[in-house]
Amino acid sequence: MLSRLTKRLHLPAVTAYLVSGLILGPFCLGALGVPGLGFNSLGQVEGLSIITQTALGFIAFTIGNEFRLSQLKAMGSSAIIIGILQAVITTVVVDIVLIVLHLLFPHVLSLPAAITLGAIASATAPAATLMVVRQYKADGPLTRLLMLVVAIDDAVGLLLFSVSFGVATALSHGQASILAVVVEPLLEIVLSLVLGGLMGWLLNRVEMFFHSRSKRMTISVAFVLLTVGLSMLEFHIGPVHCSFSLLLVCMMCGTIFCNICDTSEELMDRVDGWTMPLNVLFFVISGAELDLQILTNPMTILVGVIYIIARSAGKYYGSMSSCALTKQSKPITDNLGITLLPQAGVALGMALTAASLPDGTFVRNVVLFAVLIYELVGPTLTKRSLLAVGEIKPEGRTSSRKLNEK
Repeated sequence: MLSRLTKRLHLPAVTAYLVSGLILGPFCLGALGVPGLGFNSLGQVEGLSIITQTALGFIAFTIGNEFRLSQLKAMGSSAIIIGILQAVITTVVVDIVLIVLHLLFPHVLSLPAAITLGAIASATAPAATLMVVRQYKADGPLTRLLMLVVAIDDAVGLLLFSVSFGVATALSHGQASILAVVVEPLLEIVLSLVLGGLMGWLLNRVEMFFHSRSKRMTISVAFVLLTVGLSMLEFHIGPVHCSFSLLLVCMMCGTIFCNICDTSEELMDRVDGWTMPLNVLFFVISGAELDLQILTNPMTILVGVIYIIARSAGKYYGSMSSCALTKQSKPITDNLGITLLPQAGVALGMALTAASLPDGTFVRNVVLFAVLIYELVGPTLTKRSLLAVGEIKPEGRTSSRKLNEK
């Protein structure tokens, strides 16, 4: 119902799903304390985390489909350069701004918290971006580049966060660990790519035994679910803690599968249709998870506003400079940075890891505030940027989705 309202306001459906979650959350309808009417506590929302993890797995699997060799040959090197540079520039910009804030007001923000927030700023939410692209059937040079950059951004963001968090931990506790700062982050990326590649290859081998479309789609869905489950495993090899990145594993699975399976495009389309209700649930639960109590702390809002401004500037000018370096067209150069503003699950996962810092709760609250703003505003900005470059048809009496299908 809310998506019908947001359509009249020319807002993406993602915004409606997030607002629905806020209304159903523990700070609106849930606050009434009526059992079954919304979520009565954040614990109830967190109990559905398996749904959000599964949805992220399917989203990452779909994004992996963008890494087809034909597209990589056309813009692979440019996407890699842009993906790495914009993430690094964003981290540097936010680090500088927040470190200056620490030097001026050390009682407001600690140095470890400033460094950690700088790394978290590099992360972009793939889910909101993908949902906007799907809803409006967006297609064109900017859309294709955006999907590649978002995927690369997650890998770079993971590495930047691991290194920065290791440095922040060393500053907090007075000792640095090479294992935590260098070895474990690199090992996580390598293990994730290997597991994802293996699952993509296995999926193709299993698909070869079936010809029915319904059975092949069922196997594809089951394999993504299995891949999500395997990516949650953690173990130790001696003193080294080994884990996987859910996003990287599922993206690699989708990448390998789409490049070695002749019918992957048709299968991906069918899987996309099956996962739409799951994606709606993902955004509703994400909206319900947003803790509105953080709005009562003025320091959180102050640092959050500074973080949002610095991160937005880093994403915009980082993308602009890297696009200029790779000689992208002016429309892409001017608009790519705006489409990279949404931030959600990946950043919240990083903030949860940062909870072990002395002021990790403050870091989490700042990120929560930023996610609240970015998730409500980001999808609309992404839509407007894609409209500006003509990759979404303007909405009128005829559905933009139908127009874009032609």
